[in-house]
Amino acid sequence: MKIGLYNLEPHIFNTAMMQVSRYHKDKRDHVELYNHIHRTTYDKIYAFSLFDFTDKLMVTQEMICGGTGFNITSRLPKEIELCDYDWSLFPKCDYSIIWFSRGCIRNCPWCVVRKKEGFIHPVAQKNLNPNANHVKVMDNNFFANPLWRKAVKQLQEWNLPVDFQGVDARLLDDEQCDALNSLKHYKSIHIAWDDPNYPMLPKLKEIIKKIKPYKLMCYVLIGYNSTPKQDLHRVETLRSLKIAPFAMPFNKFDRYQKDFTRWVNRKELFKSCTFQEYRKSKGRLKQ
Repeated sequence: MKIGLYNLEPHIFNTAMMQVSRYHKDKRDHVELYNHIHRTTYDKIYAFSLFDFTDKLMVTQEMICGGTGFNITSRLPKEIELCDYDWSLFPKCDYSIIWFSRGCIRNCPWCVVRKKEGFIHPVAQKNLNPNANHVKVMDNNFFANPLWRKAVKQLQEWNLPVDFQGVDARLLDDEQCDALNSLKHYKSIHIAWDDPNYPMLPKLKEIIKKIKPYKLMCYVLIGYNSTPKQDLHRVETLRSLKIAPFAMPFNKFDRYQKDFTRWVNRKELFKSCTFQEYRKSKGRLKQ
């Protein structure tokens, strides 16, 4: 069989796509990246998308579509889900993608993880990328995993810098901070302050007694049940603690959210002017 793999977000190294490739290559099928010019020559075409806002105009009825961008509850067939990754699809990828757990203990209304993956549960790790110079840990809530100590031990054995995508600051205790300090890190440790009504300041002060603040980066969700005053308070509190904020707009098309995100995330702007000054420079406020 001839299999076409259509990645609608080609800048993303799609793990489901690598598993589909591994499954069909193990069956000795011919697998290649989808080319719409040759679309009539494929026996099967798989389309992959993570985001619902991605353009789907080139998707056709005969394609097998999967990913959150198509259906939040979509899952790979069990026989494919068990497969390792075919890293040869992405020779430019320089990191390994690892999950130690899926799901989350939280059920935040702005997040799809609980709906998509359920309550947190440990999972087996897939194969490492042979070209990796660091490990990207994709767990949505790493320390909520009951087997987090085993996961830390595995990361120590791999002895590669780690890029954590999901560390819940509200859970961090001294033992977990020590575990983070025992690892080499690739860039920052990612935490989040999404709920403007959560009293995060005392917890952040505890954390930076154990972990240097320059090692932390904090996502700040804006535009979801928060006011501009609350958004500004959170990022300025993080600035005062020397923790780098990173604004995440709930509505990427809202003018205020776009402006605030650009001001916070462009560090040359964040360090050189206030948000009000930035908006005035863009003509958003009356002089």
